[in-house]
Amino acid sequence: MDFTKIRNYLFLGLLGAVTILFFYILQPFAYPIFWAAIVAALFYPLYQRLNSWLNHPNLSATIILVAVIVVILVPLVILGTLLLKEAVSLYGTLSSSGNLWNSALERITNFFKYNSYNAQLHIDENFWGAKFSEVGQNVLGYIFTWLTNLTQNSLVLGFMFITMLYTLFFFVRDGEKILKKLLYLSPLGDKYEIMLYNKFTVAASAIIKGTIILGGIQGAIGGIIFAVTGIQGALIWAIIMTLCSIIPGVGSALIWLPAGIIMLLTGNIWQGIAILVVGTVVISTVDNMLRPLFVGRRLDMHPLVILFSTLGGLALFGISGFMVGPIIAALFLSFWEMYEEFYKTELKNN
Repeated sequence: MDFTKIRNYLFLGLLGAVTILFFYILQPFAYPIFWAAIVAALFYPLYQRLNSWLNHPNLSATIILVAVIVVILVPLVILGTLLLKEAVSLYGTLSSSGNLWNSALERITNFFKYNSYNAQLHIDENFWGAKFSEVGQNVLGYIFTWLTNLTQNSLVLGFMFITMLYTLFFFVRDGEKILKKLLYLSPLGDKYEIMLYNKFTVAASAIIKGTIILGGIQGAIGGIIFAVTGIQGALIWAIIMTLCSIIPGVGSALIWLPAGIIMLLTGNIWQGIAILVVGTVVISTVDNMLRPLFVGRRLDMHPLVILFSTLGGLALFGISGFMVGPIIAALFLSFWEMYEEFYKTELKNN
């Protein structure tokens, strides 16, 4: 009996079991730790320059922490307050006084009712009218409920945010030591370990910059054109368009395209044309021109991979999935590149 192999297998088995148990304990804090790692990777070059000047790691990390709070927390609080206020106002208006809603619904119904193709299409006016009203109320109800839950869960969100900041401080200050330790323990070799780290940071940077810049631009333009054309709750729709811009290939068109068509059907001709023209010429052009620059080229991934990894990430991990999905896809492709290099001789001989 080879006791050396038994000892090695026993040790590796116990190591694996303890590691799995440790990660299971950390599971409730997965998102704060993940976002702390992302933000630390983005701000680490700034920390290095700052610390080379101050030569005080704790002070430099604290300054970075304050900068992150100012950049992230303050705008979120202001925007969240405005968004909740407008959502409550819009939901109350449509719930208590349905004149505006009913008027729009009646115009759309009349459009189909007196259309010459109506008889050939066999459109059930009552059915589609009821569905249209139901969908609209459900969408607004969902937005209002989500904002209400967000406010009610502010204590949990606050705790998670503080946990993220606390973790971020040590990731920024000790990030290089932690990384070197992980590289030392990893059996892949420094070349591939550094490649994986670079892939992670490049993916995070590209997705963050692409999402914030592209989403902000699309949401701002969409909100402005909605406000100009008199659509109520322009700020809410701007935020929704910003969130929808996460989805590659479709983006904010999920909002401005139906809005423009509905405006046309309800008799608001110039408003509908303005929304469709701005959406097609400006918003879509911004997305098509800048997304490859910020995301596609830097990630070096096929658009289909970006699309499905983003959608899959959103489905599995919620809002954080827009980041988690493409990063996993980038690492997946990196591992296959490593596989190709490891076994290139065997692959050529097949």
